Amino acid sequence: MSHKVSVFRKEHFNAAHRLHNPAWTEEKNILIFGKCNNPNYHGHNYDLIVKVVGEPDKQTGYLIDLKMLSDLIKENVLEKFDHKNLNLDVPEFKDLNPSAENIAIIIYNILRDKIDKSLELQIRLYETERNFVEYPAN
Repeated sequence: MSHKVSVFRKEHFNAAHRLHNPAWTEEKNILIFGKCNNPNYHGHNYDLIVKVVGEPDKQTGYLIDLKMLSDLIKENVLEKFDHKNLNLDVPEFKDLNPSAENIAIIIYNILRDKIDKSLELQIRLYETERNFVEYPAN
């Protein structure tokens, strides 16, 4: 019998961004992205939930050391994204629109290499209280 469990770590960061496609006209960018296309940027108070799934270690009882997970998120995500302009300050978004979907994928890619491959990883990112994305989707 499998004893798979999920553990979650919730974090928070603030960041500004602008959704814009330089291949489009200004009119099309405004039509598609609306207020999110503000040339002076706009910000969100993001809530990040990192989910790790697997079987607990028989010796420790831990699936993953949550202090270690917290430190990984702080060092690799929060320090990179918190109080930053994602378009200007985060190299991953130099040529990638910083939509909530793309932010979640980037966070996943950053953390995936740092967490044991035997464990499943999922990112849930709330851009607003009512709008959130999950990656990978199930």
